Amino acid sequence: MNKLNRGVPEKIMPEVLEIASRNYANHSQTYSDSELIQAGAEAQIPAEFIQQAIQEVRSRQNRRQKQRKILATIGASILAVSAIWSIWTYNSFSRHASVVQAKWAQVENQLQRRADLIPNLVRVTQAYTEHEKEIVSLLQQSRQAYLQADTPDKKAAAVEQVNDAIKRFQDYAANNSQLQSSELFTNLQYEIAGTENRLAVERMRYNQAVQRYNQTIQQFPNSVLAQGLGFEAQSFFQTATTEP
Repeated sequence: MNKLNRGVPEKIMPEVLEIASRNYANHSQTYSDSELIQAGAEAQIPAEFIQQAIQEVRSRQNRRQKQRKILATIGASILAVSAIWSIWTYNSFSRHASVVQAKWAQVENQLQRRADLIPNLVRVTQAYTEHEKEIVSLLQQSRQAYLQADTPDKKAAAVEQVNDAIKRFQDYAANNSQLQSSELFTNLQYEIAGTENRLAVERMRYNQAVQRYNQTIQQFPNSVLAQGLGFEAQSFFQTATTEP
């Protein structure tokens, strides 16, 4: 079937006519070399000068086309390098963030271990005196506050309460000779000391991971990408531990 006999929908006719007019105008505005030489002759310009001008213009157009190709190639290379850098940097951010999360999990393990010692402290206190309800209440409240904390900042605040409660218990125990002679109390003291040492190590490792992560996302130009991707600086865990 002849393509010229195919029906053309009326809705595309304006666009077809516009493109056809533009193509015709471009075609009608082209000149052959002989036409240019003839036009130059009418203006009393020798043919060799017309030919030379044609070559110069064509050479200039070729240079421009090459320059556009070079610029396009450079632009594509820059985009490719930027994409590779963005992917690599994002993976670096994610890797450091994962390390921070893993280190924080180890800190939480030790915090939980220490919080789990509180019921034993309560039992020891109740076994040797019935008058230290304040210490018992403080121990229980501090453990409950820790168990309810769901963010690093809240846990840090809750840990301070645990520290204070344990310190109050130790001060009380230091003045209670009967309690100090208890084997259960002695074992608890060893457990508290061991937990504090492990907690100090894990807190140090966590803070080191946070420092590396923060430095990675805050250095330019990483900071620009980090802000756009939602990576934010993490806080250090700066709570004090109790002394056994």
